Amino acid sequence: MRPLAALRAARRAPLLQVAKSAAATIAAWLVAGWLVPGHLPVFAAIAALLVVQPSVNQSFAKAVERSIGVIAGVVIAVLLSLALGGLSWVVLLAVVVAMVVAWSFKATPGTANQVAISAMLVLALGSASPDYAVDRILETLIGAAIGLVVNVAVVPPVLVDPVRRDLALLGAELAATLDRLGDAITEDQSQAHLQELMLKARLLRPMKEAADASLGAGEESLTLNPRGSRHRTELAAMGALLERLGPIVTQVIGMTRAYVDQYDTTLPAEPAVPAIAEQLHRAGHDVRLAVQVAEVVPEPEALTSAIPALTSPLEIRPPSSRNWVLIGSLTEDLRRIRAGLRDEA
Repeated sequence: MRPLAALRAARRAPLLQVAKSAAATIAAWLVAGWLVPGHLPVFAAIAALLVVQPSVNQSFAKAVERSIGVIAGVVIAVLLSLALGGLSWVVLLAVVVAMVVAWSFKATPGTANQVAISAMLVLALGSASPDYAVDRILETLIGAAIGLVVNVAVVPPVLVDPVRRDLALLGAELAATLDRLGDAITEDQSQAHLQELMLKARLLRPMKEAADASLGAGEESLTLNPRGSRHRTELAAMGALLERLGPIVTQVIGMTRAYVDQYDTTLPAEPAVPAIAEQLHRAGHDVRLAVQVAEVVPEPEALTSAIPALTSPLEIRPPSSRNWVLIGSLTEDLRRIRAGLRDEA
């Protein structure tokens, strides 16, 4: 079933995006057919369909890519047709020449494919005369322009909500992981529970990657977007929060790994452990608070006091020789987490 799974996206595209693509394609077909009569406006419809992208910036880039690819492909097709005639093998030669030309100019894969496809379509669908070539270029420019205008004019996408959602999930799970570790170090643990603790901590990494990806998509969606100005401050605040949480994710995973690898049954009896557990719970509280301050609304049960809990550095007595490495490691990571949450250098 893996090949079939590759045909499905992780998330369904918004229905509005589908409607915009259909509207742009229909408009490009009608307008290009009226302005450039004589042939079916296939190039215009394809250009409009490809240019309507999830963000305005991507639409602009796709419009440029499509236009340059078509112009280059049409020119190559016309020159080869004039030099070699309309034989069928000229179509194959045009594809090869188009790919080599695109490669020589270090074109992107999308542009290279567009050059080759355009050259093939010009030779396959019509007589590659200069007039025909000019008409197809005009068609493409009309379709690309209509696709860009539709994407800008009809509710241009602003992908801020996915950032807020993924950041809230990351903050909630990070706080929960700190709480779980704080509970675990004060009690005896079975090997199965230790492994479960480690597995749950590892979930933070893909959640962090998902938040990073959402942030990148959100920033992309605001570029060249007329609706973007009122969302940039909000997105910048969430980006700053994610930058603060990133190192803490690494430290919490490392703390959990150190605890699991160096677990000893004498650890709960260490005098420093209750204080460390309390600091872990305080750190979890402050992670939730940081998420609230950035206006990333967490789950209702995760709402917490507006007063920071990490007030002063942890001071502990020297542990026993069996646990001093683990105690020292947890203490240093807590110091770093505190500094990250309080924006201390």
